[in-house]
Amino acid sequence: MYQFNSRVRFSETDANQTMTLYAILNYFQDCSIFHSEQAGLGITALTEQGYAWILSSWQTVIDRYPKLGEEIAVSTWAYGFKGFYGYRNFCIRDTAGKNAAYANTIWTLMDIHTGMPVKIPGYMADLYGLEDPYPMENAPRKIKTPAEGISMEPRTVHKFQIDTNQHMNNAQYVLMAQEYLPPHSVIRQMRADYRQAARLNDLIHPVITVSGSQTTVVLNNKEQDPYAIIEFIRR
Repeated sequence: MYQFNSRVRFSETDANQTMTLYAILNYFQDCSIFHSEQAGLGITALTEQGYAWILSSWQTVIDRYPKLGEEIAVSTWAYGFKGFYGYRNFCIRDTAGKNAAYANTIWTLMDIHTGMPVKIPGYMADLYGLEDPYPMENAPRKIKTPAEGISMEPRTVHKFQIDTNQHMNNAQYVLMAQEYLPPHSVIRQMRADYRQAARLNDLIHPVITVSGSQTTVVLNNKEQDPYAIIEFIRR
């Protein structure tokens, strides 16, 4: 397990001085990067070896949102490797050791030269190590595309949304999708199913479907093929 301690910053909170979902996802992303760096498999090392980890799916459950100034511990660990998939859990805990948020993620190891998935080498699994999975009910990797929805105005992918893979960052899809939630929504669970990478200046065509406490946002390309499908369950 890799863990680091932090304190909730003003820049990570909303108008109610509460940590945002976007901030939680960024903590999880940062923690996985720190873990990889510690294992000798950071961004530079992987690039030199011709590899990159691409997030395939995300399931994040929020028990409560930490408040401004609160001290937290962020942790992550790998719990499985199979073929070209890597499986990783995350947790954010308070000073009493209670969970504020936790997540299950599935990653794909890609060959950066061919753009194709590649079997995870044994040495990578050894360097990361394996621990028991977090005791949560894991949702399926894929999210079914709703049959109907409301189409919204297209959105352009901007420079600030691009990460080191030259793709729109994983958390940016979620942040974009959140804009279509009802006012004052409090998210209990978020799932993301990433299908293809959006790049700088791509146009994203959102399609929104609401069913009870669930909102599904499909972020399509111009051919109406999804870049990502984001599912929110509200409290």
